[in-house]
Amino acid sequence: MTQTRWLVLAALAAPAAPAAAQVKLNGAGASFPNIIYQDWILTYNQAHPDVQLNYQSIGSGGGIRQFSDGTVDFGATDAPMKDSAIAAINGNVLHIPTVLGGDVPTYNLPEVTATLRFTPDVLADIFLGKITKWSDARITAVNPGVKLPAADIVVVHRSDGSGTSFIWTDYLSKVSPEWEQKVGRGASVNWPVGLGGKGNEGVTATVKQTPGAIGYVELGYAMINKLPAGAVQNKTGKFVTPTLESITEAAGGAMRAMDPSTDFRVSITNPDGDKAYPIASFTWLLLHKQHDDAPKATALVKFVWWAETEGQSRAAPLGYAPLPKQLRPWIEARLKTITAGGKPVWTTAAR
Repeated sequence: MTQTRWLVLAALAAPAAPAAAQVKLNGAGASFPNIIYQDWILTYNQAHPDVQLNYQSIGSGGGIRQFSDGTVDFGATDAPMKDSAIAAINGNVLHIPTVLGGDVPTYNLPEVTATLRFTPDVLADIFLGKITKWSDARITAVNPGVKLPAADIVVVHRSDGSGTSFIWTDYLSKVSPEWEQKVGRGASVNWPVGLGGKGNEGVTATVKQTPGAIGYVELGYAMINKLPAGAVQNKTGKFVTPTLESITEAAGGAMRAMDPSTDFRVSITNPDGDKAYPIASFTWLLLHKQHDDAPKATALVKFVWWAETEGQSRAAPLGYAPLPKQLRPWIEARLKTITAGGKPVWTTAAR
């Protein structure tokens, strides 16, 4: 699994071959799904030389901003747009889920070989700055038999507007009344303590370089950098290690409660279910409902539908959970509403 991800990143670092593209599509946004988006783009570009896709990992906040400003053809976010932001662009947006991922607590304690366990209150109080030592009794109590150092805890968080931060703070707001009151949820918050890193890449690098650090990253970034991912106690009291299976379990409850007419802006953190990992989320592409450029709109819908069908098989090897297949007809129905010059583009795109 790790080798596959390295191959993707190595391919991205290689010089690009001259493109014979006729349609150029530019996107920007979340770093959380960046690895699979880059893989999809490489794969799709090779099979469809008439389309040149480009995606910049700049964080969810930047993705929403550039999408809203019309400087990119599509955006990407792990934090759904607020009603006010949607109203500001006259409702001209669809949130299309692409894959599932999980935020994981990752840490730099070389002398600790066991997977550490975290309760919701311990995670909240670490990020509130109330628990400052790894040897704190509340951490050792849930990690019996693990010798923890009397070292300072160095909190690492995102410095940019981030969907990964939205997922993390959405979870902490659900499990800690103090966090919800003092900090709250959002792509950008006033962090009580800690060092900032830009993107999942920056947080990963800072944790890796800082003894005693703890941060939160998408599962794949921990995997590819060989950083540990802690087990988190879920709503039923079970300590669950973040895996593709436990992330998929988190989506199960949301699917049961989801209405087919939903706009997909749903939170699945702190879900029900014994096997559910509690800090999981959909990640979304942002697409305009109405377009002026028919070739671009057609090419974009065609790419997105490929990602929602053939592209899903590439998710698991890259550390993401594929979407439940029950969502596919709902997504198809949304894509069929996209128009260019007032005419639907689905019939052409689906060929």
